[in-house]
Amino acid sequence: MLELENVWKSYRVGALGSKRLTAVRDVSFAIAPGEVLSVVGESGSGKTTIGKMVLQLISVTNGSIRLNGEDITAARHSRRKAYYRRVQGVFQDPFSSYNPIFKADRVLETVRESFFPESKRSEWDGKVERTLLSVGLDPGAVLRKYPHQLSGGQLQRMLIARALLLDIEVLVADEIISMLDASTRIDVLNLLGGLKQRGLGVLFITHDLSLANYISERVIIMRHGAVVEMGATGKVFGDPRHPYSRNLLASVPQLHRKWSDAPTELEALEPDGDRDIAPPPLREVDEDHWAAIGP
Repeated sequence: MLELENVWKSYRVGALGSKRLTAVRDVSFAIAPGEVLSVVGESGSGKTTIGKMVLQLISVTNGSIRLNGEDITAARHSRRKAYYRRVQGVFQDPFSSYNPIFKADRVLETVRESFFPESKRSEWDGKVERTLLSVGLDPGAVLRKYPHQLSGGQLQRMLIARALLLDIEVLVADEIISMLDASTRIDVLNLLGGLKQRGLGVLFITHDLSLANYISERVIIMRHGAVVEMGATGKVFGDPRHPYSRNLLASVPQLHRKWSDAPTELEALEPDGDRDIAPPPLREVDEDHWAAIGP
């Protein structure tokens, strides 16, 4: 359904753009209908940049992004509107997505104004109520309320409802639960799990390995803008082959012991080199498991 092939992203930085920073290097993957694919990595690894390119918020320097076989890498504005009916994003901070002087459900009304201007008010209101119920919200408790009157979890689920009003095929979820409390997090995660049962593909961007393990069938681990390991979640987390993957997993807190009781020795990693050079190729180490390691 959604495919990225040899995607690169570089920025001009420094005085008058005299230098170049490569944020994403030669990334390829695909998301199937009804699949959650997690992209994991530390800050600066390039995972959010990938999400922005998928959403056409920033351009692709090299490579291609295709939706159902259609290349949307250089889509014009007229084609982007059709693209956004099928691909939408929800971001980390739900509060920044709302204008505090307008009622929160204005974000739902903008969908009607932009994509369904001919719809009858009664039909649209019914669709809004059904969609809010589908994401676990009581329409009477959230409609006609200002953002400050709602919780972060309610605001985030309303943004997911906004995307679903468009009958989307792919949802880019970029750190969407990092600002929510623990009880609300599990509700939103279970909501995404329910949406994938309806055939929605989800690109789940996170730095939290436990969340990726909980929700996704496949996972990608990124470092310095490149993919270092990818494949079935159980295989990547159960038998990590790249030293960076092992270091990430070793750094996850364990409930049954304190860090001081069993300090972990992390493996030495190669420093960040020339990002303008293609990264080492991924090698298949097992069925549905690839890693950027030598033979």
